[in-house]
Amino acid sequence: MSEPVTDVLGAPYTAETIELPDDSEGRVVATLVKRPAHTTTRKAVLYVHGFCDYFFQTAYAEWWTERGYDFYALDLRKYGRSLLPHQTPNYVADLREYWPELDAAWQRVTERDGHDHVVLSAHSTGGLTLPLWASERRVPIAGMVLNSPWFDLQGSAVERGIGTRVIHRIAAVAPMRTMPRTVSGLYTQSLHVNHSGEFDFELSWKPVQSWPVRFGWISAIRRGHAELHRGLAIEAPVLVLSSAASTWPAEMSDAVHTHDIVLDVQQIRRWASSLGTHVTSVAIDGGRHDLSLSRLPAREAFYAEIGRWADAYLS
Repeated sequence: MSEPVTDVLGAPYTAETIELPDDSEGRVVATLVKRPAHTTTRKAVLYVHGFCDYFFQTAYAEWWTERGYDFYALDLRKYGRSLLPHQTPNYVADLREYWPELDAAWQRVTERDGHDHVVLSAHSTGGLTLPLWASERRVPIAGMVLNSPWFDLQGSAVERGIGTRVIHRIAAVAPMRTMPRTVSGLYTQSLHVNHSGEFDFELSWKPVQSWPVRFGWISAIRRGHAELHRGLAIEAPVLVLSSAASTWPAEMSDAVHTHDIVLDVQQIRRWASSLGTHVTSVAIDGGRHDLSLSRLPAREAFYAEIGRWADAYLS
């Protein structure tokens, strides 16, 4: 790893580069961001972002640091701070390609920095990837907090079944082929200060029109979904949060700001119990897809629910 430098978010956030083995496109890196707590602590949170995303949710980090946790966020390979000019954004052909940077981040947090009470946290696609890694690696975590994790594809069971078979067949022969889809851009517009939102973030790392979805990548996601649906082995307490409702708007409206317009929240609640033996599921009325970026009433409810869960299970 490189020496930490001041992060793009500014002090006290620092960032260090994790050098990883080259892949078919060349050099690969991941980036570990840190926001220290106000006092020395052996507690930490390790956070992983979602698809077409990177870590910029400073209020979430600072909620944890106020509770005495050092906060770490990992920008995975080909995302955000870790995206290099020669790379295909977000592309992997197997979610286990992320294991090296997750292993390295875990080693940094626990062995090098001496934290023995670690909470894992993730959003959306990260909420699929991180539990798969934690279950396979059997890491000794204190708990896990998932913000709108991606547990299944939208659509009926028939559509998902047929669609998945088609995805796998195309991925086997043309993994880099782009999957046709319509992106309204409403979600990112609802967040960014230049559009209809209140948050500032780098649009070159989280673009309004998202990144292309390639068949090799979505095939990897569907294999991850299948593994989750068979059941994972996470023994630590897990909190799964989602919006109370989903909707699929065609234009900007108040509903865009008060629903999950990316994932089907019914699927999140359906599959939450597949994570392990001790899972709490909570719906946040008026929440966006990233609940930490919801409008204030829902955002306050999001933090209140995490606080209630943490007081019960992390103390």
